[in-house]
Amino acid sequence: MWTTRPPLLIALSLLSSFVVPAFGYVYLGPLYAALFLAGYLGGFVLWLLTSTQAPWSTIRMPYWLTLLAFLLLHKVEENRTKFFEVMSDQITRIPVPEVSAGLVVGLLVIPIGAWLAIPVLMGRGHEFGRFLAWTFFASMGITELAHFGLPLLTQRPYGYFPGMASVAVLAPLAWWGMWRLSR
Repeated sequence: MWTTRPPLLIALSLLSSFVVPAFGYVYLGPLYAALFLAGYLGGFVLWLLTSTQAPWSTIRMPYWLTLLAFLLLHKVEENRTKFFEVMSDQITRIPVPEVSAGLVVGLLVIPIGAWLAIPVLMGRGHEFGRFLAWTFFASMGITELAHFGLPLLTQRPYGYFPGMASVAVLAPLAWWGMWRLSR
């Protein structure tokens, strides 16, 4: 199935799929960029392949639950277990960057702002809101599964990796959102 969306919307959506991965590359390196790209570009492809016009009411509950799980469970777990430090020490060997305006804008304000715009945009029937919803759910339901693969990149026996536990809640919520969005 191919999309009938306007070419300008497709181009802008594709371009926006590379913004956060580009910031990830600059501040955190190629592995993070690839992980971010999986969610954003994956969401873009899923959005293109679906022709549904799912309204905001269809994804309201999975959206809010996924967002809460991300912010209150997953980000807290990553912070408490020092996810970025462990990634730096055991996998990337790239030092965790100092907090800067570019880092905050590129990896916090832009993605969270875009995801917080989903209810407003979809509530008003804007197709770009549906695109953002796909990137949100793909990032939470596909990319976050990387926590289960990251231990394979270390020199240690397979085991818990920071952020892994909350993905068991986060990913299924996002899958529910993708399922509702595709109906």
